[in-house]
Amino acid sequence: MKKIIPFPVARIGVCGGTGAPEYLAALDMDLQWFAAEDEGRTEEPSEYKIRKAREEGRVAKSQELVGALVLLFPAVAILILAQYLLKTFVEMINFFFTRAVELDPAKDGIIMQAFMEYFVRLTLPIVAVSTVAAVFANLIQTGFMFTTKPLVPNFSKIVPHFGQYFQRTLFSVDGLFNFAKSLVKMAIIGGVAFFLIRSRFDELKNLQTADLFMAFSMIASLAIRMLIICALLLLALSIPDYMFQRWRHRESLKMSREEVKEERKMYEGDPQIRNRIRQRMQELMAKNMMVNVPKADVVVTNPTHFAVALEYNREAMPAPRVTAKGQDEMARRIKEIARENEVPIVENKPLARALYAETEIGEIIPAAFYEVVATVLSKVMALNEKRRNAQKMGA
Repeated sequence: MKKIIPFPVARIGVCGGTGAPEYLAALDMDLQWFAAEDEGRTEEPSEYKIRKAREEGRVAKSQELVGALVLLFPAVAILILAQYLLKTFVEMINFFFTRAVELDPAKDGIIMQAFMEYFVRLTLPIVAVSTVAAVFANLIQTGFMFTTKPLVPNFSKIVPHFGQYFQRTLFSVDGLFNFAKSLVKMAIIGGVAFFLIRSRFDELKNLQTADLFMAFSMIASLAIRMLIICALLLLALSIPDYMFQRWRHRESLKMSREEVKEERKMYEGDPQIRNRIRQRMQELMAKNMMVNVPKADVVVTNPTHFAVALEYNREAMPAPRVTAKGQDEMARRIKEIARENEVPIVENKPLARALYAETEIGEIIPAAFYEVVATVLSKVMALNEKRRNAQKMGA
């Protein structure tokens, strides 16, 4: 049951006003905003729903892992390329300062050309490493995935949903986790900065008496150490964040029982349609039996509930094949057709039940039944031989 509560708005007096609180408006607040996100979704997501979510770009991914690697890889690259970057930077400064009074930026295109050249030389290695780090961080989480569905405009997202926003950011597991994660990140960055600066505080105090290159080297060394240590700690933080994102992603894909039923209908079809198809197949089987049963070498019966017709041709078949089978009324019809066409009927309850349960029409019998069926066929052949001999003697 939904509850509607009035939201009081106080009016503050200005220039000697009374400032008495009044209800200027009654804002309807639906308490269902604060209900559990996954209420009623108790079933595990199906493979179809997981695949569909992936096609839409909805996958478990930790942005903390991406951010940590994008911070770590360029920091290491700067450390490795420090001499090259410094040399290029000094060369650029020297180039522009020596030509500061010789060239006119408005007329001489060489200034822009030189600027672009130095800009590319300084930034391209870092940009390339950052790009590789970002791609690598996404690949190790989601694998190769290309979809354009997240780019399709969805104007419904423009409409503000303040209730859902506050629920997601303040009154949800995600909001609490992100808040705690932000506190930990601030503690990591602040703690690393504090301890590193404190460890070299005496040297920093004496920088005013040091030469420019020494001061620059010390600040650069301190900064790169701070970047790498923070990146490593944030990388460690991204592991539990990734596990949490996987769990939340799985929870968000959970299905209600109604959704499971609808999906099963979509894949397996409506029960009434399935029953109609089954009836139609039985009708077709009954028609085919009129042709297949007379060709059989033997019919194995239960004797009343099951009947299985077997055909065996040594030259064309590796083993006996099931040409017809039925239960109850169908079994009775198979036996009638067999008697009309003088096909031998053998009663063997265990064999009839097993063949009916484990074989389909048109299939070769399993190897486990070879010996039993061979015994049945040998008896049938012996009976046929006796019948032919009796017919010859009578003639």
